[in-house]
Amino acid sequence: HVQLVESGGGSVQAGGSLTLSCAISGFTRGRYCMAWFHQAPGKERERVATINSDANSIYYSDSVKGRFTITLHNAQKTAYLQMARLQPEDTAMYYCAAKYGDCEFDAVRYDAWGQGTQVTVS
Repeated sequence: HVQLVESGGGSVQAGGSLTLSCAISGFTRGRYCMAWFHQAPGKERERVATINSDANSIYYSDSVKGRFTITLHNAQKTAYLQMARLQPEDTAMYYCAAKYGDCEFDAVRYDAWGQGTQVTVS
């Protein structure tokens, strides 16, 4: 049973930085993918960044490319999303997600989700 626990959200001024963490438990076999999604009020959940367990395939959405960095520390079983130069449009609930196999675009393909952590940029 895969469990994800997020931490690190908060409020920050535009131009500031935050780092989100996602503690992973329950993956017992093979390759897997970690992803960060965000969802603003009234909008659909959108993929922000993904990384596979080999750390050789990384994706960023155009809106965060060059500002956000996703990393995965397999030994610590923790995924991170370092967010820099935050803008008000980054305000959303951020979720980490996990799935076995390759990373995919569609949120419905992910097997496990964290509880979400709010990021507010003013």
